[in-house]
Amino acid sequence: MKRELTCIGCPMGCRLTAEFNGTEVTEVTGNGCAVGARYAREELTNPKRMVTALVRVVGMERPLSVKTEAPIEKRLVFDCLAALGAVAVAPPVRIGDVILENVLGTGVNVVATEDIGG
Repeated sequence: MKRELTCIGCPMGCRLTAEFNGTEVTEVTGNGCAVGARYAREELTNPKRMVTALVRVVGMERPLSVKTEAPIEKRLVFDCLAALGAVAVAPPVRIGDVILENVLGTGVNVVATEDIGG
């Protein structure tokens, strides 16, 4: 089966065509670099996404912006958001502080993307 994709690995946005047999990508064409081939293979066999969200800050109305340090499996995105819904942090928080360690056993931390509080 053929799948058409647009590569998001760099600003070029190459139009990719991937031959896919249901479990394995057998060929990728249209990529201008190796990133495109790698992207197509991962997207069709084990898609991953960065997660960005807001978490509560104790004593403040304004939430804290957070993100995963690396992409996690796409199937875990909603579970990650649910886990973050249970988090409330106390200020001060600095950019890069770990807010949720090893989210869902992925080995990926969720970190603050801004400074907040004293």
